[in-house]
Amino acid sequence: MAAVSQAITYAAVDAAAKLNGLGIMGALHEDGRTICLLGPETGFWKVFKISPEMLDGAEDPFNRWSERIIARMADILNAEARFPFGGPPYEPFMRWAMDSGRAWQSPVGMLVHDEAGMMVSFRGALLFDQEIDLPKPPIASPCETCDTQPCVSACPVNALSDQHFYEIDACHTYLDTPAGQTCMSQGCIARRSCPVSQTFDRNPEQSAIHMKYFHRT
Repeated sequence: MAAVSQAITYAAVDAAAKLNGLGIMGALHEDGRTICLLGPETGFWKVFKISPEMLDGAEDPFNRWSERIIARMADILNAEARFPFGGPPYEPFMRWAMDSGRAWQSPVGMLVHDEAGMMVSFRGALLFDQEIDLPKPPIASPCETCDTQPCVSACPVNALSDQHFYEIDACHTYLDTPAGQTCMSQGCIARRSCPVSQTFDRNPEQSAIHMKYFHRT
């Protein structure tokens, strides 16, 4: 499909993303270019679960789907596709996210997003050789107005905390227990405890697949 010739707008990029269950989870200008970070929105699971990558039984369905879909978007929108996997070296998605003004470091170290909370994730990015007009980001992190900060104390084995951030061995050991099956089937309890996460309609089936792949690493 031929690339578009007219000037690209933020709304056009977001509309193209939404057709695939994605949304712009952050955007920024850097060195005269525009970087749009793409991540799953509420319609993602409906699109993804019937995709060839999900149904063929092969490894890495999320990454293969992301490569196909975002590369196609890049071709249509005259952009370059970038992905948070496939390294090293790896693209600086964490820095891009925080520089966009829509993601911050949470009290337990993981990113927290203004709309997705701690359920934020990125499937790829589009890089444009022009500065696209961008909407103003939020003024501050939602953590600044979160009085209880449940993410700090939600993990039953304290694998995530404000003292040591993430202890992966403690997390993996807990996931092998009967009590840990709730995290395996619904997603990390600390991430789910975030009040902003609870307003983001993340399908439990999607979280369960991510947890399956995470637990195998």
